[in-house]
Amino acid sequence: MRTRNLSFLLFLVSANIGAYAQEPKDLLAIQDSILSQYELKEVVVTSRQMLGSKFKAMNRTGSAYYVSPEECLRFGYTDINRMLKAVPGVNMYEEDGYGLRPNISLRGTKAERSERISIMEDGVLAAPAPYAAPAAYYFPTAARMHAIEVLKGSSQVQYGPFTTGGAINMVSTPIPQTLSGRASFTYGNNNTMKGYGTLGAMHKYFGYMVEYLRYQSDGFKRYENRPTDGFWRNDVVAKMLFKTDNSSGVNHAFSLKYGYADELSDETYVGLAEKDFYVSPFLRYEGSQMDNMATRHHQFVATYLLDISKNCKVSADAYHNYFHRNWYKLNDIRVGDTPAEKRTIAEVLDDVVANHAYFDLLTGKSDRNGEALIVRANNRTYKSQGIQVKGQYKFNLADRFYYDLELGMRYHTDQEDRFQWDDSYAMVDKNMTLYRAGVHGEQSNRITSAKAFAGYVLGKLRFDHLTLTAGVRYEDVELLKKDYGKDDVQRTGKMRIEVKNTAQAVIPSLGVNYQVFPSTSVFFGVHKGFAPPSAELYQKPESSINMELGTRFSKGNLSAELI
Repeated sequence: MRTRNLSFLLFLVSANIGAYAQEPKDLLAIQDSILSQYELKEVVVTSRQMLGSKFKAMNRTGSAYYVSPEECLRFGYTDINRMLKAVPGVNMYEEDGYGLRPNISLRGTKAERSERISIMEDGVLAAPAPYAAPAAYYFPTAARMHAIEVLKGSSQVQYGPFTTGGAINMVSTPIPQTLSGRASFTYGNNNTMKGYGTLGAMHKYFGYMVEYLRYQSDGFKRYENRPTDGFWRNDVVAKMLFKTDNSSGVNHAFSLKYGYADELSDETYVGLAEKDFYVSPFLRYEGSQMDNMATRHHQFVATYLLDISKNCKVSADAYHNYFHRNWYKLNDIRVGDTPAEKRTIAEVLDDVVANHAYFDLLTGKSDRNGEALIVRANNRTYKSQGIQVKGQYKFNLADRFYYDLELGMRYHTDQEDRFQWDDSYAMVDKNMTLYRAGVHGEQSNRITSAKAFAGYVLGKLRFDHLTLTAGVRYEDVELLKKDYGKDDVQRTGKMRIEVKNTAQAVIPSLGVNYQVFPSTSVFFGVHKGFAPPSAELYQKPESSINMELGTRFSKGNLSAELI
């Protein structure tokens, strides 16, 4: 897409706004003392990160990649697929062309709905129901992110529940150290528009930040004689920070974050017949005119940091996520009143010649003033909440052996509430009109919930040019599916069917990094991969043993990595 970029800065009042956007020229020259101060101010308090800098990514005992704030600003992408294309070991396939619902795979895991990777925002699980229903059509909006972190291999034992492929952490905009703001506006063809603005400041004991993003487009798909409605998405984030400022001794920090997002997309599951695809690949059939996706998302996060000393820190997060979505989309086509005269859209498009009567209804070439097109309301509500605590302690022996010890635990609950129905539409003169409204809950009426406890311990030893990392993670998951059935839409529970499942796993990891030359290092790692099961009777979790061997090179502006 060619765009006319009208980006401009409306205001910028900051003496050190580039402090967190610039990368150091000589990464190897940064000392741990500087890094620990950087982590206290911008990683732990304002933006909980896995890495925090390219320096830390380069010195992990496993594969890691950090998309820096400078890179995010330079490219200005709104599509997470474009942002991750430069990251090795990441595979994805497009769905809507705008990155609204990405399908991401790390090292060969299942890409559909990014359901086999751990997705986080500021170190907190971001998937609407990561244990009960990880494939949920939600991904944090990439256009408002400050940085992106990707961990793979043995270096991701701290993060779960999915440890086979890896973890992606989206780092939101931090509270700036001084009064500063930024605004931008871009406009392109298909009425594609992105408007963004943020304002914030940090004082001695208090800080704040507000942020707004509007992203919309008419899209590139077209009906035969008219355009589609495209999509729009809004994102609002607000942060507050309260902290002490003691020059020595113990310091405290407490931050609150609230995020709201909504979306309306004229999007469909209906594809094209092969002959139409070759003639007009962006065509939309008339039978999909009622299809749309509507979503609403709320996020609340409270974070407490206890800074006991430069070597000892404890942090805790309490979080709650709410996500509702209804993808209203064509599911079946009917040409008669008998059960045998109904086909799914997949069956119709698989053989349009044998199903020409159904295909003509789909394309609007024929009429049926009765139940012709059956549209399913895939109405679902997700909730997740939890508390996680992390402690970190650093010490050294004889100024030669440096130890980092980190312990963490999390108690998490989530659920998916499916309450779906089918509406029937007539097709007359290429216009769909409601023929019969369905009873809400008659198509799917169930709640799947999960309770999970996770804990880990990670130790790191550094001696001269050698770094050893060893860790173990524990996952304990309880899943429950309550199916109320199509005949009990009031959910009295008289006909409820319950299915339970559990899983426990010990997930060890070991990593080694050796710096051969100042610019070159080699590393090796081995860890256990884990993915929790679904709420199906006797279904077992996924398990694997994964190993990696790699080398890194970095000198000046040149860097290379082979794994």
